[in-house]
Amino acid sequence: MEDKLVVLGCKELEKRIVEAEMELTLAKSQGYLKNQLQQTGSSSGKKLLAVIGVYTGFGGRLRRNIIRGSWMSKADVLSKLEERGIIVRFVIGKSPNRGDSLDHNIDEENRLKKDLLILDNHEEAQEELPKKAKFFFSTAVQMWDAEFFVKVDDNVDLDLDGLVELLKSHHNKDSAYIGCMKSGDVVVEEGKPWYEPEWWKFGDQKSYFRHASGSVVILSKNLAQYIYTNSVSLKAYAHDDISVGSWMMGLKATYIDETRLCCSYSGQDKVCSA
Repeated sequence: MEDKLVVLGCKELEKRIVEAEMELTLAKSQGYLKNQLQQTGSSSGKKLLAVIGVYTGFGGRLRRNIIRGSWMSKADVLSKLEERGIIVRFVIGKSPNRGDSLDHNIDEENRLKKDLLILDNHEEAQEELPKKAKFFFSTAVQMWDAEFFVKVDDNVDLDLDGLVELLKSHHNKDSAYIGCMKSGDVVVEEGKPWYEPEWWKFGDQKSYFRHASGSVVILSKNLAQYIYTNSVSLKAYAHDDISVGSWMMGLKATYIDETRLCCSYSGQDKVCSA
């Protein structure tokens, strides 16, 4: 009898959680939570061109310092970047053991460098990486008024001036989903690299739909806003670029295949290299 009561109690709790999630999504879509974070543009009050989030982890301090000494420093300090309408932040979540030395070290680094965006609701762990895009785009679009929101991996060497020119060339293109578009086979064998646990959802041909490669992904503001509004109900797959691509499929997004964002591209006009 007690077991039955426990099962019924769990089902009732699950039902309430689903209802609460639906109410939250509705509230977001109606704008009730729109100003939960203080949104800002540049110091001059103008709308920003882009917010660039560089994915990083707890073991990535060396890479962060390399970036600080390379393409970030070429545009001078953060304030100089802001004058150009660009915000750059290293993006990281919280430790699975909240408040431990990992969190403390990141907080101290941010106090000194002031260039980290800490996602309080995201757990920084390898298995949680596909969900990181939801938290980054949702947090960034609340904090900053920008035309584009850009996700970049920290192992990418970025030509910042080239990226700015690329973004300006797509100015006023609403619902822009920009990147090095690709597709490929779904890995169905557990234990292999890039294994997709939900491979069966991708049909008999087992091929991924067209999506922007994860090294550099660019969304216009309204698409980032869509992710924020619907974050509770958006499904994350095994990889973050596949996850973002799946969210774009049901929208009237404008897919822009930019060869310059293919980091293995050998052209002189390429924007990134890995």
